[in-house]
Amino acid sequence: MIPRLFLLLTLPALLAAQAPATLIQAAREVIDASRYCFLITAESGGQPQARLMQQFPPEADLTIWMGTNPRSRKVAQIRANPRAAIACSDAEGPGYVTLTGRARIVESIAERRKRWRDDWDAHFPGGPAGPNYVLIEFQPSRLEIVSGRHNIGAAPGTPRPPALVRQGGIWREAR
Repeated sequence: MIPRLFLLLTLPALLAAQAPATLIQAAREVIDASRYCFLITAESGGQPQARLMQQFPPEADLTIWMGTNPRSRKVAQIRANPRAAIACSDAEGPGYVTLTGRARIVESIAERRKRWRDDWDAHFPGGPAGPNYVLIEFQPSRLEIVSGRHNIGAAPGTPRPPALVRQGGIWREAR
C-alpha cells in the first residue's frame, strides 16, 4: 500500500518536472518548422513594432540569432530598449510559440561569420564581415506555446496556454 500511496503523492511532481522539457522540445520543433518569425521591439514612444525575420535554429537554451542591417530601425530600438518578443507560427500544424526576453546587437566578426547564410549576399553587400551586417541575439525569459501536433493547449476552463519562465538559467512552469 505504501508504494501506491508514494506514487499517488509523487506522480504529479514527476509529471510537472517533465513538463518544462516537453514544452521546450515542442517549442524548438515549432521554431524549427517556422521558416520566419516576427521580432517585436518598441519604438521610443512605446509603440510595438513587428517585422518578419529569418531566424537561425534556436540554441539549447532557446536563444535565437538573426541577421540585420546595422542602420535598421530595429537596431536603434534594441539599443534604446532591449526588451523584445519573438513569435513563430507552426508551419506543420495549428500552433505558435511566443518568447519574451531581451535582445542585443552583436558586432563580433567571428560571430557574424558563424551566423551567415550564403543566400544573404544580395541583402548584406560585403558579406558577414562587411559594414552592412550585424547580429541580433535574443535571449528569452518567458515562453508560451500552443501546438496542435504536440497536443499542447490551454487547459479546459482556462484561457491561458502553457508557459515557462527562465530563472537562473532554468526553465520553470509560469504561475
